[in-house]
Amino acid sequence: MPGTRKKYRTPVDERTIGKRLRELRLQRGMTQNEVAGELGINQSAVSDYEKGVVRMHAALVAGFARILKVTTDQILGLEKPASNGHIKDRRFVRRLERIDKLTKRDRQLLLGTIDAFLAKLPTEQR
Repeated sequence: MPGTRKKYRTPVDERTIGKRLRELRLQRGMTQNEVAGELGINQSAVSDYEKGVVRMHAALVAGFARILKVTTDQILGLEKPASNGHIKDRRFVRRLERIDKLTKRDRQLLLGTIDAFLAKLPTEQR
């Protein structure tokens, strides 16, 4: 029929993008406040984007991609995020950052203690 137009259907919706955004942020061990600070927006806006209640413009998608070290296609779901071994536990990441600030001698002592605990693990769990 002339004059009838098909409605364009997007491959993903805002909620799906928001969920993916949240997962990527958590994989990087970042808080909403940290992401908001990097983007120059407030934390509640990051929350709204992650919930999918607000649509992101292209420049913001690019900003999230830069901060989260992923591609815009990964955020949009057009390509699968690379499994790059990022640690998911933020507390663990923060502790590693603090350990890295120790003197070389203190780091060696701490790693010796950790190695002693790990040596107690059964062989198949090492």
